[in-house]
Amino acid sequence: MAKKGNAASGSKIGNGGELHQTVSGDGQRLTTNQGVVVSDDQNTLTVGPRGPQLLEDFILREKITHFDHERIPERVVHARGYAAHGYFQAYKGNSKLTKAAFLQDPEAQTPVFCRFSTVAGSAGSPDLARDVRGFSVKFYTSEGNYDLVGNNMPVFFIQDAIKFPDLIHSVKPEPDRDFPQAQSAHNTFWDFVSLNPESMHMLMWIMSDRAIPRSFRMMEGFGVHTFRMINNKGESKFVKFHWRPKLGTFSVIWPEAVQINGADPDFHRRDLWNAIEAGDFPEWELSVQAFSEDEANGFDFDVLDPTKLIPEELVPLTPLGKMVLNRNVDNFFAETEQVAFCPSHVVPGIDFSNDPLLQGRLFSYLDTQLSRLGSPNFHQIPVNKPKCPFANFQRDGHMQMEVPTGNVANQPNSLDDGAPREDPKHGFTSFGSQESGQKLRIRPESFADHYTQARLFWVSMTAAEQRHIVGGFAFELGKCDQVKIRTRMLGHLQNIDRDLAEQVADALGMKGSADKIKPKVPVGDPQPSPPLSQYSVAPQTLAGKKIGLLTTDGVDASVYQSLAKLAEDEQATLEIVTPKAGPIKTSKGETVTPDHFLAGGPSVLFDCVVVGPAASQSETLVANADAIDWIRDAFGHLKVIGFNDAAKPMFEKASVAIDADEGVVDVSGGNFDAFTTAAKKHRIWDREC
Repeated sequence: MAKKGNAASGSKIGNGGELHQTVSGDGQRLTTNQGVVVSDDQNTLTVGPRGPQLLEDFILREKITHFDHERIPERVVHARGYAAHGYFQAYKGNSKLTKAAFLQDPEAQTPVFCRFSTVAGSAGSPDLARDVRGFSVKFYTSEGNYDLVGNNMPVFFIQDAIKFPDLIHSVKPEPDRDFPQAQSAHNTFWDFVSLNPESMHMLMWIMSDRAIPRSFRMMEGFGVHTFRMINNKGESKFVKFHWRPKLGTFSVIWPEAVQINGADPDFHRRDLWNAIEAGDFPEWELSVQAFSEDEANGFDFDVLDPTKLIPEELVPLTPLGKMVLNRNVDNFFAETEQVAFCPSHVVPGIDFSNDPLLQGRLFSYLDTQLSRLGSPNFHQIPVNKPKCPFANFQRDGHMQMEVPTGNVANQPNSLDDGAPREDPKHGFTSFGSQESGQKLRIRPESFADHYTQARLFWVSMTAAEQRHIVGGFAFELGKCDQVKIRTRMLGHLQNIDRDLAEQVADALGMKGSADKIKPKVPVGDPQPSPPLSQYSVAPQTLAGKKIGLLTTDGVDASVYQSLAKLAEDEQATLEIVTPKAGPIKTSKGETVTPDHFLAGGPSVLFDCVVVGPAASQSETLVANADAIDWIRDAFGHLKVIGFNDAAKPMFEKASVAIDADEGVVDVSGGNFDAFTTAAKKHRIWDREC
């Protein structure tokens, strides 16, 4: 338990640029729970600077174990999750890269269970918090379960697993007051990351639109770490995993996220459930960046550093197969809540690297499941149970659900010829990499560049994305009441990009107040990488999007029918919003049941909207404040808005000009060509300027 004492006054910068705060004089010393003084709380014990972690590191194990058992039974992180069943189907030609069976046969469909989540909030927090999203897939392969446990961002905040409890403690509600919930906009988080330059790259991602995705269906996934793949010849390559959504990668903007959390805190859950129920099955392509160890040694960053990504210009993506989610769960608790993902669950053909964050996760996840699910028998829960045969001599334990038979529970034995035996030919074998070096706690020097890739992300963004990053930093730092945290962060931002730092400082009213922070190594000047931007590579499409029609009884049948056909042709969804919840009739007498009534269906829930009341009902909507706000919000959220003649007085009252820009479109008579062209661009970004 932490106790108040004299503040440490000494500090030094470590080998990898990390901050070490050291005790001075009679200051309180950091110890283990057994009272052993800790010499280094920043780095795990490894074999050499870039080698594997040692199981004897009792400081790491105590710290991670205590952290993993902090919450019962809700997950400490990734508590707010949603999941679905589906299948994975491999493409041809993967055998040169890996011998993993599920990546070989293009005719076979491997069952999968995929869970999406937020990281920081509790199970009851809203879907649209600014946060990292978990993206975890359990493959029920013929060789055993394989868990690809990742996020929707390709990098992370920290380089070493020993810092994970500190990171999460900093972002969770502050311990004396237990708020804010599901937010990083407070003192402890920004104090922590501003003292850890290694977090700078991830901060650029989390302050971008990537942290507020439009839906799970429009979200990328990444394995984050460097893994290995091994083929039948024993040849190995390093790989980075990528999931690319078929619909493209899209986000909401911050003002929308705030409103959606109030209007529908289950927005992402509802979207995934409804899409699958409607037969609009989400799909992702799984690819890897594959590269040799020699190639890795030639990069100007370290592939074992989880705060770094590999630009696609350097190593292009190799597609391996596709995942389709086609079945919702039958019971949320039994499946979504009880599913247990562990990065240590691998199959032959996939292996680990010495990434120090990954190495710690290999211990931490299993330890967490033991606490959360109450037993080492959690693999017997149906959602976790392999779909291939499995057999061993593990016995008993709390919540044992199997009934093992026979009188032998050990191996080797000569009493049961039918007992499970080793299989050197088909069994899992680790890649025989050579490791040597001293036992030590040290960060590799190759981990010390904390700003170049943060700058790479910034220069790769569109102007709109850059505006949103500035807004994210300004909003979050504005919630910190400690000026020293703001000035420290402004110093880091100056190392990333001076224009970025100046814009954030201007928004905070703190120009010229940035701390001077000297980088451990010189900051590079990278060329933009277009794939890092959502919108420079986004497809122009309405597929998977929602169109909202605000209308009334007597709606023009030509407008309604044309819009319904448009939605069908473009693989979008049309939802009807009316002043009241009861059925309405079109001008041709067709009965239409609304999806929302006006007070419960704000325009923020849709990707693009049409305002098309009947002429006889126009005055009713003009007098309705919710209807006027429906238009104002849609315009302010940069959406494309269609209108008919009867809606024009509403736009006048809302102070939105019907010729404001290409995104305000006349659809009278049912002509939606211009509306469709504009809506496929996703947003009218120029409205922000």
